[in-house]
Amino acid sequence: LFFVERVGGHWGVRCVARRPRRMRIRDGDMTMGSDMDWDNVRAPSLADFERIADEAFARLPESFRARCEGLIIRVEDFPDDEIAAEMELESPFELLGLYQGISHVERSVMEPVHMPDMVFLYRRPMLDYWAEYDEPLGGLVTHVLVHEIGHHMGLSDDDMHAIEEAAGRG
Repeated sequence: LFFVERVGGHWGVRCVARRPRRMRIRDGDMTMGSDMDWDNVRAPSLADFERIADEAFARLPESFRARCEGLIIRVEDFPDDEIAAEMELESPFELLGLYQGISHVERSVMEPVHMPDMVFLYRRPMLDYWAEYDEPLGGLVTHVLVHEIGHHMGLSDDDMHAIEEAAGRG
């Protein structure tokens, strides 16, 4: 479902497969019980996504968060045109998140000062993915956040899965 790739200095989580749509409402899952009043429900805004990302980050193990000092997490609707062209996206909905910077693995004490490392979370592609798959939105945000930060740290997929489990996403 996810394809992680590196292009230039960027790591990205790309959605590469779509399953057929299925509608499933479960009580207690994101307050989507059958008695929900859908007349006033809105898609989560950029501010809502920032809150979801902050909450997801706060649930990550302390040892993991401590290694993120100086990392900036930004939420935007879509990747900008430069990133879309560099990553050769067929659609801006393909990219769910992006790490931009120099990973801990490639960093050198001899290098000059550099721009801060950043993780971008893309709201609209994540909402599209969320609408297609049976996964809680908070779990999706946690997954993408952990994978982007994990690339920042040079972690393996197994390490990142263990971090997600520790955060309660597993």
